[in-house]
Amino acid sequence: MLSERIARGVAAGQITHTYFRWPSPQARPGARVPTRAGLIEITSLTEVDPAELTDDDAARAGFSSAAGLRASLSRHRGATYRLELTHLGHPGTPAPQPAPLEQARRRELQAQLARLDLGTPRGPWTRRLLELLRTHPGMSPAEVAAAQQRPVSRTKTDLWRLRELGLLDTTAEGLRLSGLALSYLDAP
Repeated sequence: MLSERIARGVAAGQITHTYFRWPSPQARPGARVPTRAGLIEITSLTEVDPAELTDDDAARAGFSSAAGLRASLSRHRGATYRLELTHLGHPGTPAPQPAPLEQARRRELQAQLARLDLGTPRGPWTRRLLELLRTHPGMSPAEVAAAQQRPVSRTKTDLWRLRELGLLDTTAEGLRLSGLALSYLDAP
């Protein structure tokens, strides 16, 4: 519902309102929206006349002018609603704890990761990627791609493969290692 630009602006304190055009209200006051920037609460919802929007209203919504805000709204149909937003911080997803890892399961994971490593011309990549996410939890696929200097589409494929093995979790904050991955990396 909220774009990443809006969520980041609310988290930074630069955006306090957003505007939508809907045939009927699609949100309600008190609703909490999880985003990568943290939990955002809709504190009020008011129908407004777009012709009466001011430059101050636009600035509170992250636009440079009322004309720009109105142009953005003109692409949609329905009544115009102002949503007042407040940042509640991160919901505090508990950090994953290492999961029990038996030797047989560890050997199986090692074999699966070795096959993934051998299947690419760039050589061993799985452990490097897991270590990157251990030291930088919450990264987005685009951030992982930039850190590895790889295309985002290929990085997403790598991440999907690791997620299928149960080594990654996707949270509102971004990518993080699962308890299984932590146990695998910590095992001798």
